[in-house]
Amino acid sequence: MPGLGGSYWTAFFPAILVLGLGMAISVAPLTTTVMGAVEERHAGIASGINNAVSRCAGLLAVAGLGILMLGLFARGLDHRLAGIEMPPSARQAIGGQTERLAALKIPAGIPEPARTQARSAVDRAFLDGFRGVMWAAAGLALLASLSAAWLIRDQAFVSQGSQVRQ
Repeated sequence: MPGLGGSYWTAFFPAILVLGLGMAISVAPLTTTVMGAVEERHAGIASGINNAVSRCAGLLAVAGLGILMLGLFARGLDHRLAGIEMPPSARQAIGGQTERLAALKIPAGIPEPARTQARSAVDRAFLDGFRGVMWAAAGLALLASLSAAWLIRDQAFVSQGSQVRQ
């Protein structure tokens, strides 16, 4: 699980590697199934629809997981900042930048012990959001595999002329 203080190779690369492997073992078979289920003369249409659905799914995933990331980050940051003594104006300045996530700037007027604590709160809130998004993506992958196991039966599709038979 990603954490603070580790290198990229030990903290984040394993999660990204698992994501890449998941894409590799799912996208190619799905595309092959779609393209194999249509007549050759409709291959262009099938390819276009497959690409459009893939792009739309990617956009929805980025939007949904982005909203989740921002919500988890903001909630974690509010929770962590509550225990740090700082001027209310500084707390508002930090809270007004949540859309910047880990790139959030700590206001200059905060005294040093609180400044370091605030930076740590931002880092930990980002980690909370990242972990939440990774768990959500894993849950969605599990749901997808369960639905595929339930919906897809052991059927061979054979294309003959203009008909697709099961």
